[in-house]
Amino acid sequence: MANRHLARSVVMQTLFEWDFCSASVLDALIVLERNKKEFAPKVSDDGFMDDLIKTVISKQKDLDVIIVKAAPDWPIEKISIIDRNILRIGLAELLFSDSEQVPPKVAINEAIELAKSFGGDTSGKFVNGVLGAVYKEMGEPGKNDVSKKKNKDLSDDKVTLEQLGGALVYSIHEGNIYLALVHDVFGHWTLSKGKLEKEEDLKVGTIREIKEEIGLDIMLEDDLGVNEYIAYHPEKGKLKKSVHYFLAKSSFEPIQLESSGGLNDARWFTLEEMADLNFYDDIMPLITKGIGLLSEKNK
Repeated sequence: MANRHLARSVVMQTLFEWDFCSASVLDALIVLERNKKEFAPKVSDDGFMDDLIKTVISKQKDLDVIIVKAAPDWPIEKISIIDRNILRIGLAELLFSDSEQVPPKVAINEAIELAKSFGGDTSGKFVNGVLGAVYKEMGEPGKNDVSKKKNKDLSDDKVTLEQLGGALVYSIHEGNIYLALVHDVFGHWTLSKGKLEKEEDLKVGTIREIKEEIGLDIMLEDDLGVNEYIAYHPEKGKLKKSVHYFLAKSSFEPIQLESSGGLNDARWFTLEEMADLNFYDDIMPLITKGIGLLSEKNK
């Protein structure tokens, strides 16, 4: 077993105890020293283990927000202690390590191996799915290419389908058109959306979800289209999320962002400000269509 892989195993076991006992940072470092002597007495790379566990603990809140974003609708406390700490290790290396020292794919593969060794039957696939999703959002080359595998994933009858409703919310204030957008932890501005209840009417559910997420009462006006993507769930596996978007009008009121993992900001923007914002490629056509409809409405 390579020294670095063994070192990560020791860090994972230490984080398991730290998390299970709700221990302090100091306690974690004491446990780490004990585990080094017991499980890795011949590993000389102490600095690597020390730096990794300190990064995970100091960045825990940020890492957990990203985990929830990459595994939608799955609260962090519902993920097994082993899986969530392996994810924290993988994300810490993926996001905060020197990529020349720890290339992204090495960080992901090492986390997957930890999951296979210490986790449950589905842990490896779950860790792979979450870290892979984060890696793509970081700008993995070719992430926007539509591969045969992706098309198979989206059409696979075994994939659980979840219906969501979303909206490009606009308001007219003092003669100007404003758009309400939300900002996610991956650095993108996007459209507010939410999961529909079982057998809930699409439009009713969309209105409810927008109200819950950004605090605005909306009136749906035009159909903008549907986006589909694959998400990952620790128990259900792959989920195909189908989001139906609308153009919706609201009064110009303060936005109140729901306290939830994955989103960290929400604001009104003028049309002129839109050009400077960072959007997902699959969201841009919806926004462009919505702005076109607004231009027609306000001629």
